[in-house]
Amino acid sequence: MSALPTRMKAVEIAAPGGPDVLRIGERPVPAPGQGEVLVKVAAAGVNRPDVEQRKGTYPPPPGASDIPGLEIAGTVAALGPAAPGAGAAGLNVGDAVCALVSGGGYAEYCTAPVPQCLPVPKGLGMVEAAALPETFFTVWQNVFDRARLQPGETILIHGGSSGIGTTAIQMAKAMGAARVLATAGSAEKCAACVNLGADRAINYNAEDFVEITLAETKNKGADVILDMIGGKYFERNIAALAIEGRLAVIALLGGRDAKLDLGLLLRKRLTVVGSVLRARPVAEKGAIADALRRQIWPLLAAGKIKPVIDSTFPLGDAAKAHARMESSAHVGKIVLKV
Repeated sequence: MSALPTRMKAVEIAAPGGPDVLRIGERPVPAPGQGEVLVKVAAAGVNRPDVEQRKGTYPPPPGASDIPGLEIAGTVAALGPAAPGAGAAGLNVGDAVCALVSGGGYAEYCTAPVPQCLPVPKGLGMVEAAALPETFFTVWQNVFDRARLQPGETILIHGGSSGIGTTAIQMAKAMGAARVLATAGSAEKCAACVNLGADRAINYNAEDFVEITLAETKNKGADVILDMIGGKYFERNIAALAIEGRLAVIALLGGRDAKLDLGLLLRKRLTVVGSVLRARPVAEKGAIADALRRQIWPLLAAGKIKPVIDSTFPLGDAAKAHARMESSAHVGKIVLKV
């Protein structure tokens, strides 16, 4: 095997700002630490937190790389020292993996904790594999672990045409949801949601999602709502929930301040949960990875779930990829090819 290079190309954030602050720089190739592997990156997913980091509103957690990028796919290039009882167990140099990382994905090489690595599912290429970790980890943790969606229940998914939304629609259907409702901002995006399995797509620019949700559930409401809007939608989400309903808030695109009728919360016996993934301990992310490997990876291999790829850009065009994301014109995932 040829020796690893000592330097690599990586996308740097010159200063907080618009997409144009992203530039290609040169960095040392990182060394994998205890219980980590070094991945030669073939593709890296682009996500909203990357945009927020670029703007200066979402700094990386302590110890994480300042290079943006939270999900990668590629081949294992080197193994770090073994962690007690784990280390690089089950992974070898040359293995094709995708991984959730805390930063550093927009680069030719990136380190990843072993528990956060998953095999590239059979039948998927590196671009598709790079589109999996951030959204699949997020949806599993929030829809199934925290909001406890059960077979036969109804879920309302906001932002149905986003990377999170296209993943959540397919996973909810595959795991037995009786009704999957999704919001989107145009007729074309609504059609994309229905094509992925949504029973009803709601154009939030022309329809009231509370009214439609209640009509679609015979006035019962949704058992689970997956929300990335936050404050602007909070009161309406509460109104759209069924008795014993659960609201999972995963982002705050519509603001962080909300008004809440506590009486309604009590009368409907509601549960509101929220979470962020990036700063969670490796062990917790590893537990999510294990659940995905058992429950979802076989569905990916069988073609029953598939990541939706909107567009791909070369690593050097990361600014164009961010502009595409901020335009909100995309359906599914945006991926950088390294």
